[in-house]
Amino acid sequence: MTSAIDLFAGLGGWSTGARDAGVEVLWAANHWPEAVMWHGANHPRTQHVCQDLHQAEWQKVPGHDLLLASPCCQGHSKARGKSSGNPQHDASRSTAWAVVSALEFHKPEGGLLENVVEFLQWALYPAWLAAVQALGYQVSPHIVDCADLGVPQNRVRLFLVLTRSKSPLILNLRQSVHVPASTFLDLNAGKWSTIDKPGRAAATLERVKAGRATYGDQFIFSYYGNTKSGRSLSRPIGTITTRDRWAIVNGDKMRMLTADENLLAMSFPADTKRPDNHRLTVHMAGNAVPPLAGQRVIEAYLAAA
Repeated sequence: MTSAIDLFAGLGGWSTGARDAGVEVLWAANHWPEAVMWHGANHPRTQHVCQDLHQAEWQKVPGHDLLLASPCCQGHSKARGKSSGNPQHDASRSTAWAVVSALEFHKPEGGLLENVVEFLQWALYPAWLAAVQALGYQVSPHIVDCADLGVPQNRVRLFLVLTRSKSPLILNLRQSVHVPASTFLDLNAGKWSTIDKPGRAAATLERVKAGRATYGDQFIFSYYGNTKSGRSLSRPIGTITTRDRWAIVNGDKMRMLTADENLLAMSFPADTKRPDNHRLTVHMAGNAVPPLAGQRVIEAYLAAA
């Protein structure tokens, strides 16, 4: 059986996808104790470490065939705004160098990295790429809408495929039929409120009005961002983020997505163990790799490697 480690494991999107692809995740690490606890709850057979991976003791990490990683994307994502004067952006960008350290020590056959597409515009990406190549790896970037892999969500992400091969490996990622948001939304769940209640923000009412004009009495819409016209329940939802973003309209009532709906939109299994805290669950979900996307990428890698 192919073995793997999971860096910046979070709630376990890569690990869950790997398990479903028949890969054994031996070791997983994250700097956040809460994430490590819940990853452990869902992957009890995996060895866990709570650690800043800049200080990782790689000699204590088990040997493996495949490195999985999702370095912090917040320093690269446009959603964070301008980075000037914010040291958190620099710190989060630098997490990608831990991948180089792990590759240098263990020299696995391959690696799969997930990040936002803006990672390719990082000022130090050419240096990072050169370091990975100096270790004997070819790097092949794949820009993928996770909806094309069967995730019920339009989520465009970068997957970097690292292989010890003569030429870069191009994955055959077969496009799946798009899965609609209606498959995970439960109109009988959650806390509904009247749309036209006193104090409702004018911008929200405008979004609802625009959505009704196009989709009628049932649709979803983004509470913030550039999407102001709503979305049909018959198509994938838009990108799930680390805070409440998507609201559902049903007749004269509306509500935000539940924590469970956020997880299902990310393609986590329905029995995934999670915090009772709504905001914490949403944050972990929005930071994760969609497990189904991870599974499809890993399966394509194994088929081609």
